[in-house]
Amino acid sequence: MDVFLMVRRKKTTMFLDAKDTTTVLELKKMIEGITKRAPADQRLYNKDDELMEDDSQLQDCGITNAVAKAQLPSEVGLAFRNEFDGTWEDVEKVAYSNPPELPDVMRPGNDTTCQPED
Repeated sequence: MDVFLMVRRKKTTMFLDAKDTTTVLELKKMIEGITKRAPADQRLYNKDDELMEDDSQLQDCGITNAVAKAQLPSEVGLAFRNEFDGTWEDVEKVAYSNPPELPDVMRPGNDTTCQPED
């Protein structure tokens, strides 16, 4: 069955779909196609920020079609290995910003339609 994923790293979000039998390594290869970073330089984390092992299937990591739907994809954290010293960055997902408040004229209950004059 298809599962839908939201892979997040810092301010970047990628939306991917895969099978629940897809391995973490296969998912890393999909991400490589987007980021140009080799699977060996990637670490993936589940929603509890636990490291996902390359030979595990997504369903083994709790990502199934019951929880990873198109309208509510499962979130996966992504961290890269530092090219210079080989250390791993911390998994970091920047919070999304909130939209600005609606102006008064656009709020529900504020009927601003023109009324005909008598």
